[in-house]
Amino acid sequence: MTRLLVHNAVLLTLDPDRPDPFRGWFTVGDDGRLTAVEPGDPPVELLAGLTGDQVLDGGGALVGPGFVSAHSHLFTSGFRGIAKDESLYGWLEQMLGYTAAATTEDVYWMTRHGAQDFLRNGITTAFDFTDTGLTFEKESAGVSRYGTELPDTAYQHAQLRGKVDAGLRHVHSVMLAQGDVAPALALAQLDEVVAAASTVDPSLHLGVALSGTVQWADAPAAAALEVAAMRRHGLLNQPHFLETPYEVELQRSKFAWYADAGALGPDLVFGHFIQTSDEIIAAAAAAGCGMSWQPMSNGRLASGVARIPRIRELGMRVGMGLDDQSCTDVSDPFANLRTGLALIRATHQDPAALPVRDVLELHTRGSAEVLGIDDRVGTLRVGRYADFLVVDPRDPDTGPVWDTYGTYVLACSLRNLKQVWVGGRLVAEGTRLADPDAGEVSDQLHERMARLRHEVDGPAS
Repeated sequence: MTRLLVHNAVLLTLDPDRPDPFRGWFTVGDDGRLTAVEPGDPPVELLAGLTGDQVLDGGGALVGPGFVSAHSHLFTSGFRGIAKDESLYGWLEQMLGYTAAATTEDVYWMTRHGAQDFLRNGITTAFDFTDTGLTFEKESAGVSRYGTELPDTAYQHAQLRGKVDAGLRHVHSVMLAQGDVAPALALAQLDEVVAAASTVDPSLHLGVALSGTVQWADAPAAAALEVAAMRRHGLLNQPHFLETPYEVELQRSKFAWYADAGALGPDLVFGHFIQTSDEIIAAAAAAGCGMSWQPMSNGRLASGVARIPRIRELGMRVGMGLDDQSCTDVSDPFANLRTGLALIRATHQDPAALPVRDVLELHTRGSAEVLGIDDRVGTLRVGRYADFLVVDPRDPDTGPVWDTYGTYVLACSLRNLKQVWVGGRLVAEGTRLADPDAGEVSDQLHERMARLRHEVDGPAS
């Protein structure tokens, strides 16, 4: 049965098997998946058989797939603007100083706020690095470490619940215990996380993954433990790796830990992957590894510019992410596209270094592919979930559309984002969320952030 028919729209399907854009229509089934995507006008008999609330007339607007963030930290939504002049570890130290005082319920509301912020801004699927609740200690601009205790599983489960209650599709990524914790205990805790996630609505929960920790580890045993965990549950592993511009040789030396542990392969996706060498890129590409690229946060934290043209030339899969909402600050995928495009073209002094259509593909289908979820999200194709955006370049008016992809990527922004749909259901119209609890989520976040600030910093002077 048809849940929704969308017609009279210019479709950017991002389907690699058909040319687009084209003026067309599509239908959504009761399961929230696309059942037809076609050019032209829908059959008259199809329109005649539907009620008014089952039909969306696009009015000639642009309709594209929801953005997929391949690298996100949703719990950070209450910390925008923090550590404004710090690099990575100084920023982390300041933010995690507050989260160390957070309760399970605090992190639930923090995550739910981050998830609803993503939905409002057209990000319908996210790879979410959950907060561990562990202590974080900066030793220098290039060396830091997490505490060695076991993470609190209830704290992690609360973040899973926050994403589900917000209605955001997600990959739920967790960090293993650090340091001297016995591997058997770390793996047993992972078993508990995987078991809890298996009870969640599979249309929203797209899988559990690992948050690799070799960047902060002291010994190769960390890589070996991650490989054991990956094989135990068939998990993707996305470590933050080669991110900060400090202690670069130390960071690069740890690539061998992953190689020696047998981690290199399609299930290893390097987050950031900026401070690379030719040898590291070649080895990662040859093994089939992927990477996630976060241009806005990489610029804000002065981390550098990833070698995207070379990485793609060697065949690595690349996705894009919005990263922390406290270092990207505005979760704006359109700005993320343009920031990435500008950084690459300026660095290489060549517009062909990253074409406009390519950068949009990286933040939709590319992110889905690198996460192994492109059979469900990232494009407007039959069988995928009907997660889509209605973007109107006439409101406010951006002028004539000379090139559809050029207008969508270069001229449109959040102000042109009129509607966000997930599974054929409207979740946001303009800045207004359909979730009746959206106001409570914001209230809870502000109250809890104020309490954490008071607990950590003391009374305001």
